[in-house]
Parts: sequence; structure tokens; C-alpha cells
Amino acid sequence: MTSLKRTQRSDQAALNISNKVYVRSTRSGKVQKIVREVYLRTDIPCSSNLCRACLSQAPRNAANEALPFVLSERPAGTKSFPQGHYLVPDTNALLNAMDLFEQSSSFYDVVILQTVLEELKNRSFPLYNRLVGLTKSEDKRFYVFFNEFRQETYVNREAGESVNDRNDRAVRQAVKWYGEHLALTKAAKIPAVVMLSDDRDNLRKAREQGLHASSLRDYVRELEDGERLLDMIAESQSQAQGGFKQASQQPIYPEYYTASRMMTGVKAGLLHQGIFNVSPYNYLEGSIKVPAFPKSLLILGRENINRAIDGDVVVVELLPQDQWKSPSTKIIEEDTITKNENADAEERQDFVSDKERKALQEEVKRTQKASGENQLQPTAKVVGVVKRNWRQYVGHIDPSTANKGSSQGRKLDSVFLIPMDKKIPKIRLRTRQVSELLGKRLLVTVDSWDRDSRHPVGHLVRSLGELETKAAETEALLLEWDVQYRPFPKTVLDCLPKEGHDWKVPASKEDPGWRDREDLRELLICSIDPPGCQDIDDALHARLLPNGNYEVGVHIADVSNFVKPANAMDTEASIRGTTVYLVDKRIDMLPMLLGTDLCSLKPYVERFAFTVIWELNDNADIVNVRFTKSVIASREAFSYEQAQLRIDDESQQDDLTKGMRMLLMLSKKLKKKRMDAGALSLSSPEIKVHMESESSDPIDVKTKELLDTNSLVEEFMLFANVSVAAKIYEAFPQTAILRRHAAPPKTNFDELADQLRIKRGLELRTDSSKALADSLDKCVDDKDPFFNTLVRIMATRCMMSAEYFCSGTQSYPEFRHYGLASEIYTHFTSPIRRYADLLAHRQLAAAIGYEAVHPSVRSRGRLEAVCKNINVRHRNAQMAGRASIAYYVGQALKGKVAEEEAFVMKIFSNGFVVLVPRFGIEGLIRLRDLADPEPESEYDAETYTLTTKGEKSIKVELFQKVVVRVHDDKDERTGKRGVKMELVSA
Repeated sequence: MTSLKRTQRSDQAALNISNKVYVRSTRSGKVQKIVREVYLRTDIPCSSNLCRACLSQAPRNAANEALPFVLSERPAGTKSFPQGHYLVPDTNALLNAMDLFEQSSSFYDVVILQTVLEELKNRSFPLYNRLVGLTKSEDKRFYVFFNEFRQETYVNREAGESVNDRNDRAVRQAVKWYGEHLALTKAAKIPAVVMLSDDRDNLRKAREQGLHASSLRDYVRELEDGERLLDMIAESQSQAQGGFKQASQQPIYPEYYTASRMMTGVKAGLLHQGIFNVSPYNYLEGSIKVPAFPKSLLILGRENINRAIDGDVVVVELLPQDQWKSPSTKIIEEDTITKNENADAEERQDFVSDKERKALQEEVKRTQKASGENQLQPTAKVVGVVKRNWRQYVGHIDPSTANKGSSQGRKLDSVFLIPMDKKIPKIRLRTRQVSELLGKRLLVTVDSWDRDSRHPVGHLVRSLGELETKAAETEALLLEWDVQYRPFPKTVLDCLPKEGHDWKVPASKEDPGWRDREDLRELLICSIDPPGCQDIDDALHARLLPNGNYEVGVHIADVSNFVKPANAMDTEASIRGTTVYLVDKRIDMLPMLLGTDLCSLKPYVERFAFTVIWELNDNADIVNVRFTKSVIASREAFSYEQAQLRIDDESQQDDLTKGMRMLLMLSKKLKKKRMDAGALSLSSPEIKVHMESESSDPIDVKTKELLDTNSLVEEFMLFANVSVAAKIYEAFPQTAILRRHAAPPKTNFDELADQLRIKRGLELRTDSSKALADSLDKCVDDKDPFFNTLVRIMATRCMMSAEYFCSGTQSYPEFRHYGLASEIYTHFTSPIRRYADLLAHRQLAAAIGYEAVHPSVRSRGRLEAVCKNINVRHRNAQMAGRASIAYYVGQALKGKVAEEEAFVMKIFSNGFVVLVPRFGIEGLIRLRDLADPEPESEYDAETYTLTTKGEKSIKVELFQKVVVRVHDDKDERTGKRGVKMELVSA
């Protein structure tokens, strides 16, 4: 028998009112009885400052001081409730309108019921976290009332009653009790207790009980800024209350299969499940990778895509083989096909426009004609969505749909929002603020996409500011990539050392902080980082040992000394996952006090570190390795260039410089061994945007120069990560946090291999990472050294993404890091900026017996969830960084024109993509950009050649070097200012 006892304190105030017996069958077939005892109390306070009766029951802090009550003595009033009111939202209201509750202009004095909080946690963890944030805000006055523990508000589930109906009844019971309880205060003005819900049945029952109850829309209408806030109510709710949908509308998309039919079909292999991806060049083409097929399944056309949005987990059904196609060879952009579309029109004949149909038909004919049987890919149609990947989207209103400039009487208008992300379809909004929102960068949420709506419908969350302003564009890219950028809450800052910047390593070795730490302050340690680096994670040293071997140490900031498991700072860091580096700012994973000061291995000060020390022989083989917590004192903080100059200066013969030369010599040997083992030297455009010191405006863009010292640091960080990975896996074979890089399927390289063979007569071998590395080395062009870099950039895009994982979830052969040719790998060397490294530190500390294993690094379920989050955060941080560079390159070119060399990376039948090495950016050049009207052309898919016809015939081939004119340009569709490229010569 198991017993669940819910208590709060003060046992005399508790009353056992329920003793239920549940019967269940175990896996072995035995019947097990579970008795659940529910203890209820009569002393849980209402937390209203009007109520003197509850003051004696106020909760107390550790110092036994009564905590202040939350709800105001004089809450705000409305037309319906002039005496003031407290709000009690149900789960439905919070799920649909969390943005409203976060508004600073309204939604104060809110009672969050325990029932609602727990239900929201089960329904949407992100929304739950946002609500918890509101309950901790002193300004908003949100009070969590434990109605499930209070005798008068607890309700038993009745026979035949659903969980949802029982929870709705619990909400109504709490509203009823609050009203009766406050009436006993006999205050001059007793606030109304108002239930907020968009559940019609719940509203009806509440009103039948004589309770105050309101829908979100009716409540918002009475607020002072109600007209603005009405735009923030989910469109699906608007429709439910008399919105714009016409009852007579016919469905225009196929109906989704039922969940059971999809599940059965996937199990039987008749249907397939995967993540839907939209082509960046053709909005009418999507794809999905599934295990049953070596090539992606193609999904062509609006009807087959069937309301799927990029990133959704979908189920698809294969189409007959005679309908299989080749991937698109044409650029098809939504803005050119659906321009001037009426946001109010939903007629059936508009479902697939003539332009769309014609574009698709032409493309299908072209690809079928150009392709042999072996180039055809299986096609499919979406028959259901398992999980929506909807998030908040950033965009701007399409001016062509906003022809209602005079919003007299605040008429509700329909407009299209064009998302910044070209993979996301236009979103229909209903708003009373068209004139105010034009030209603004907006944040919106998608509410629904029904069968009878050609486009998804959504609602406004807020305006970010004017298009093209630095603040609005920076916030937009952070929101687009879901970067957690808000200031650290007080609960996190409270976890910082009380001494602040005055914190120091304890002077006495008897201090607990010195426990089991090695004193390494005498070692000649230095750090080597990019210029201006403040969050210094790592430092190194090397010295010759008496036996002729080398001692090498990698010293990593001991962040785990300051960030304790499961406290508020640790929770925040786990959510953020990583520091995000933009051109002009850094969004920190940890508060700045730690990242740039107390943890940072700055020179000339003592710092706590976690150290890996090897003894290496002349061949850089490991003789032995050990791990220790330490105290270090870095002697210098070099930039890569400063370190290189010092190493190269023969007049420098001090021991620190000699140590750096040892590190460089050994790093070259380590790198050679990695390369011999099959490690890949891949590439991505690396550029640096130079900013004007005072205004922080971008003034120039240069390619980053990589020095030997870059490689020196990289090799020893890789070396440390491999050593730590082996140690924590040995200690925790089921829960070690590791990083893997799966070998890419051979089909990923098919197109690149074909391109290199046809255009340059080169062979790309992919049977192993070593074979790939060797064949990439041979992809050279004597006339152009950049050709090899270009091929490596294109090969990088054929790879799988590296990912964090928990060791118990994979077999050992799957641990391998393909790109590094390492059997096992983790991240240990950057705990200031990566949460994965912080977890590795905790596991390593436990592995060497420095501290006990905390449950947070022992629970496989929790670690799997953490890995899932940090994989997403890591990718988003990379994408946000790239978006920031693209924005600032456009700003740096503002008002300027440059002619630059470029290389053709991809060819379509109506345009081509080029890479400009100097700026590290790609640009799309369409044939329509070359002349008006668009010149006729001939596209040869077999030889990757595009030839225009007419007076000035132009021939463009894959890998060809061309000259392009580069200048800044505002994309009329997305509203983003970026770089425009025009062909000068081919």
C-alpha cells in the first residue's frame, strides 16, 4: 500500500476528509491496491489585504516573519465592476491569452489556482514557466492559491465526470468561496471575484451559479486600452464569438486522418512520420526525411502540403510511383505569386491561384523532361499533423492589403502579415490598428489553420518598433530564434555571491573553498582568445618535465563552484542553454558578474578552475592524465594575434613564451594524428564586422584571419573534451552528457559528388570520414585557391548536425563524432557560455570523488530533457549569430557599392546563388534581375548550366567565378535590409 499525504504545516488545521482506494493491474498481472489520503486545511489564506481574518494565517519566511499579502486592498474597477475586482482565470484563458496577462497596462490582482497551474504545466511547459514568472513579479500581484489543499475549495471527482469537467468545477468552487469569504470582511467596497474563461460551458455554469464570469473578449472591451488589447485575443476565440468566418464556407483542404488511423498506418509502414521542411527557394515544395527511404520524400503543391508549416511533425502518405518527381529547379517565391491577394477573400476558387497552378505545372514538366528514372524522388501528401511547431513569428503588414487607412470607428480589418522567415506562409490578422501598425516590426502568434481557410490566422502580440531601427531588428532576430534575452530575474541575481565584484579566492587554505583543490598559482598559465574577450573560459600551460616528457594543463573556469544544482540560477541557465553572440552584443547564459568577472580566468588575479593535466611524450601520446579542482593565477590574456607575435619573436626567451612554443609544437602533432584518423577540416564563411567605436555603427567587413594560435587553442580544447568524455562515461555509463556527430547518409553527398564529377572531373568518396577528408584535400583548382574552401563549405551542408545526448540512450558505436574522428566526445571547456559543459563539470567532480552525485546529474529522464533543450538552443544561437552578421553586413554597406568576386554555388532554371568570400554571405540573382522583361533561358540540369537568350547572352555554370555588384537593399517582402547582388560579368 502506498500513501500520498499532502500537508502544509500546522497539523491541527488539517482534516482527513478522503480515503480513496484505487485498484490497478501490474505488468505481472497482479492486482494492486493504492490508497490515497487527502489531507485538507482551513488555514490557507486568501492573500487579500482587505481580509483581516487571514492575516494570522500568513505564510512565514525562514526568519519567522509574516510574508506580505499579494492582492491589493483597492483593486482596479471596470464598468461592470466599479467596486474593483480580482480575476480568477481558468486554464483555457491562460492557454489562449498569456500575452494579455503579461501586459503592464492591465491584468493585475489575479488569483492563480493550484488546479489551473498544474493543468497548465501538463498542457504547455513554456506557458507554465511564463506564468510562474508572473507569480514572482511584485508589480503584477499574481497569487497562487492552493485550492486543492483548502477544505472549502477541494472537490472530489464524481462518477462519470471527466478530469476537465472536474477541474472546471474546482475553478467555479474557488470563485464561489472567494466571493463568500471576502463578503465576511464587511469592507466598504468588496471587490468582485471574476472568473475569466473562453469555455462556453464553463461560463454558462458559472452564471447559473450566480458567479461573476466573463469571456476574455467581453472583459477586455471594458478596459481603458481595450481596443489595442482586443487585437491580442486569439483569432479562434474571436471566431467563436461572432468573428468573420462564414458558416457557408466549404472546406478547401483535405481532412486530416484520425490519430488512431495515423498511428496504425505508421506502425504498418503504410504511412510515414517526420519533420516537414520547406524549400528556401520554392514555397510550394516541402520535404520530409523518413527511415524507409534513402532520399527525402517530396511534397509538392498547396493541397499536398495541406496546412503543414515548416518544422511541424507530420504524417504523410506516399503517392503512386507515376507521380514521383525530381526536386524543383525553379525559384518560386510566394510574394511574386500571391501579390495583392485580398486578405478578406476565402473563396474556393482562390485556393490554388492560376499563377500557382501554372508555376507548378511548368516546373513539373521541366523536371520530368530533364530527369532520368534514377533522379526521381518519391512524392507524398500530408495526411495529418502530430505536433505543431508553431511559435511566435516576427513580420510586418503587407501594405498592399492595408488599403483601409482611415480606420473610422475602429473597424476590424483583415490584413496579411508577411513573416521575416520566408519558409512561413502569410498569416491573416484581424486588427483595429492598421494605420498604427503599418511600417512596424510586429510579433504575432498563429492561432489556427482550419480546412476552410487558405492561410493560417493569428493575432497580434505586440509591436517591436519601426522597421529598420537597430533596436527593433535586433529584438526581431532574437525572437525569431527564440533567444531568452530578458534581464535575469531577482531570484537568479539573489544566487550570486553577496560580495559581488569584491569576491576573492579565500586567502586561507583552511577555508572550505580550498577543499581538495590543488594550488597551481605558481604555474606559468596564460589564456589565448579573440580580441576583447571578457568571458575567458580557458587557459593553458606547458612545461618540460625532468624525464624529458611534457606536462600540459588545460584550466577551465570552475563555474560549478558558483552555480549550484537546481537553484534559480541553474534553472535559468538550463533554459537559456548557451550564451548568444551577436555582432553588437552578447546575450549571456549567466549573469555578467560571473561570466565576465568571478568565473572568468582573467590575468593577474586568482581564480577557481577545473584542471586537466597530461603527461605527453615527444609524439604527443598520453603517458597519463589526471583531473583536479584547482586555484590558478593566469599571467597574461593574449589575443590570437598577440600570442602569435610573441611565439614568432625569437628574442622572447622567457619561460611563459617557451611554454607557448611547446603548446604550439604539441598541438601540431595532435592535429596531424586527428587528420590521419580521418578528422574533417570543414569550412564556413568566417567574417568580422568592424564597428565605429562611439556610435557602434558598422563601418567595414573583413574575412577573419586564422593563425596557428587559433589551431593551438582548438587542439587542446578538443583534447580535453575527449579525455573528460572518457572519464565521465567510465563513471556514469548511463547518464554521461556526451556529444555525438552521426555519419551522414551517403545519399546526402550524391548531388555534390555528381557536381564535382561532371564539372571538375573530381571524385568525392564518402565511405568513411577518412576517405571524405582525403578526397576533399584533392578538390583543388590551381588557378583559384578558394575553390577548395567553397567545396568544403558545400560539404559541411551535407553533414548531420552534432548533438548532445545522454550516454544511456545510445549504443557505444553511436557515440562517435564523425567530424572529429573521435570515438567519444563531450563539451567541458566552455562552462561560462554552455550549459552542457556545466553538467560535464558536475559529473567529472563526482567521478573524481570531489563531491557527491547530485540527483540532477543522475536522473536520465531529466538529462534527456536537458539535452533536447540545449540542442535546440545551440542551433538557435548559431542562427541568431548568422542573422546578426547578415543584418550588420547590410548596414555596413549602406549607401556603398562594391564590386566583388563571387562563386556560383547553386543553379536554378530562373536564377542562381553566389557566395561572396569577402563578406561571407550568399545572394540570389534571379534572371528577372538581369533585364526587364525577364530574358528567356535554357537550363541544362545534367551539366548544371544556365544560358540566357537574346542580345546579351550569358552563360553561368556551377563553381564558376563571377563578378557581382554588392549593395544594401531592403527586401520588400520581409522588410529586412540586407545585401543585394547584381551580376557584372560572368
